[in-house]
Amino acid sequence: MNAEAQRKLIFTPEEASLRLPLVQAIVKDIVELFQNLNDRQERIAEIKRLPGASARDEESAYSEELIQAELDIENDLEQLKGYVSELIDLGVELEDPGMGVVNFPALREGKEISLCWKYGEEEIAYWHHLDEGFSDRQLLFEESLKRDSEENDDDPIV
Repeated sequence: MNAEAQRKLIFTPEEASLRLPLVQAIVKDIVELFQNLNDRQERIAEIKRLPGASARDEESAYSEELIQAELDIENDLEQLKGYVSELIDLGVELEDPGMGVVNFPALREGKEISLCWKYGEEEIAYWHHLDEGFSDRQLLFEESLKRDSEENDDDPIV
């Protein structure tokens, strides 16, 4: 990645909306994979609680399933990292992989904020301060964000 691409992207609501279809597809994969990983980790925990499952040898009836499940989890964790890297390359920050919440860096009244979107929402309609999260989201007023981006001398990188 070159130096310019490494600069943090600052989005207007319009710019974030243009990226939303691709972000939606990536976040869909993240949410599904994250749920699948959690389900398998719970299954491993259940198997390990079964009588005789703690013995990790050829004799255990569960050892093959445990080994395969653990390998699958390792592979899926790598795939999840790849999806997160795709979001980062787009300038988007993953806030919650389970709910599918992402943030697009933006400006409001000269201060950096996050445009916040959750998987399943039709559009980017919320924002929050950097030191806040999903539960602190506020309804987005595009006029004020648009005005701030126009007043900013540094054009956002898209």
